[in-house]
Amino acid sequence: MTTTQEDGAGARPDAKDDTPGAQERKHETLYADLLALIDEGLDPHSPLPSERELMQRHSVSRMTVRRAMERLVQEGRVYRVQGAGTFVADPSTISKSLRLTSFSEDIRGRRMVPGSRLLLLERTPADLACARDLFVAPGTPVVHVERLRLADDEPMCLENAWLPEEVVPGLADSGELHSLYDWLDRSGAAPEQADQTIRATVVDPRQAELLGVPPQFPALQVERVTRDVRGRAVERAVSLYRADRYDYRLTITREPRP
Repeated sequence: MTTTQEDGAGARPDAKDDTPGAQERKHETLYADLLALIDEGLDPHSPLPSERELMQRHSVSRMTVRRAMERLVQEGRVYRVQGAGTFVADPSTISKSLRLTSFSEDIRGRRMVPGSRLLLLERTPADLACARDLFVAPGTPVVHVERLRLADDEPMCLENAWLPEEVVPGLADSGELHSLYDWLDRSGAAPEQADQTIRATVVDPRQAELLGVPPQFPALQVERVTRDVRGRAVERAVSLYRADRYDYRLTITREPRP
């Protein structure tokens, strides 16, 4: 059995890497090795070895390297800079990507423990903003949820969400909420897509007290309208993130000139 070079990289992956079982084992080994390198040997914003180096060092294919790297990116452990490479993320900052994920998923991706303090859970008539974003008539019953979101017991985000009551029947009377996305999943309204607007702002005295920062502290305000698999608007959310602990990381490309 022979092996071939891949994409001209000069590395010759083991022929056993061609079998699905071997690919999975090599992926898990490479992923674990990269995690150990990040946790034990590299400072935040240090570059990771290039794809070519990893292919040669671990005798794996480019596909295996890219799969492991993509997993680390999705978990927030590393970030990419177009044309420069892949770098270690700062563990003190939670980076939000373009993927639709819950707060708990973001925090677990940073190997921190998510938490939540329920501040408000009530049934209320939809105001004009809710009616516009949820495509319901003003006055339609919606469920308003306000939560303080925590990471390792430290306040990170103040989150307000409004959902049509018909989408989450029983939520307003439940008296508790562990996971809003799990509730939507069980109600047949699994989140599929969202439109978000991000603005720079500062916190008011109440928000500052809840988030454990001084008044007028910088924050990111994220307004989101979430749709389910059928395209229904199922959530309007306004979240206030501490700007010292949260950032949004986007990959953008320039269109070629005509």
